[in-house]
Amino acid sequence: MIVKKINVDWHPGLSIYASEPFLKLVGDEYGWLGGFYEADNLRCILPYTIIRKAIFRLVRFRVETIPLNGELSPDEEKAFLNGVVAYFRKNGADMIMPATTNTIFQSYPDGAIAAPYGTFIIDLTQSEDALWSKLHSKHRNVIRNAMKKGVEIKEGPEQAHVAHELIRDTLKRSKLGFMGYKEYEELVHTLNNHIKIFVAYFDGVAQGSAVIPYSDYSAYYLYGGSIPKPLTGAMNFLQWEAIRMFRDLGVRRYDFVGVRINPADGSKQEGLMMYKQRFGGRLVQGYLWKYPLRPLGCFIYSQAVKWMRDGDIVDQERQRL
Repeated sequence: MIVKKINVDWHPGLSIYASEPFLKLVGDEYGWLGGFYEADNLRCILPYTIIRKAIFRLVRFRVETIPLNGELSPDEEKAFLNGVVAYFRKNGADMIMPATTNTIFQSYPDGAIAAPYGTFIIDLTQSEDALWSKLHSKHRNVIRNAMKKGVEIKEGPEQAHVAHELIRDTLKRSKLGFMGYKEYEELVHTLNNHIKIFVAYFDGVAQGSAVIPYSDYSAYYLYGGSIPKPLTGAMNFLQWEAIRMFRDLGVRRYDFVGVRINPADGSKQEGLMMYKQRFGGRLVQGYLWKYPLRPLGCFIYSQAVKWMRDGDIVDQERQRL
């Protein structure tokens, strides 16, 4: 398979993370790579960004390989990704970082450092009744109770500030950082008509929030946050209202964006997995991976992430498993 750079030609039938405004926002350089069997037979696309750190150039993928004219087999994707690695090595990149957690590859290139990862995806082409019937009974019960108690779900750009505070404070409780409001506001402004912001309120008090980029292809539960003890069912109700809204908009999928495979019994990650699973989606399993292209850049990246957070997500998953 021949790999070469192609023009960005986004449309709403593709992931919002493949769009030029988004790629431009999150990368110092960006573009699309195409996989060709012949000069005019484009088989797949992989959008990319390059982040510059001092003299180093780090590649990061924001969405998985996009097949054209039918699905790609894992072997086809591996052949394509081998060509992608060769392309970036030739073009002077230092390392391919782990992709964002919405990006689940079927395969990974030869020589990559990989770890299994997954996500739950709901098919929104079903009827609302069918979607409701696939919710776990516990989810349905707490959603009904939240509705009876008067929980209100508000959506719109005017919810941006409240949502940011809830997400920031939630991550802070786990000793994690979140982008500042200016950077967050720029994300919301850039995606414009392709992002929804939801906040659940009970008795006028914000309980939790969700920030969800979308296009016709998929909606992505990108960020979520809540107060320390939200009303039981408020966040379930928020998710259900988001699912309903995106279905009504004609969006084809709802992606819960990342779950660990086989999390430890009783762990926070197991609880998160069960929460997402109970909305009735399909578990899609694949891989996150990284690739060292130049020894010095890889060494500096590895030391930095080890110091900041005990390794990147690929390191953490490989160690855990």
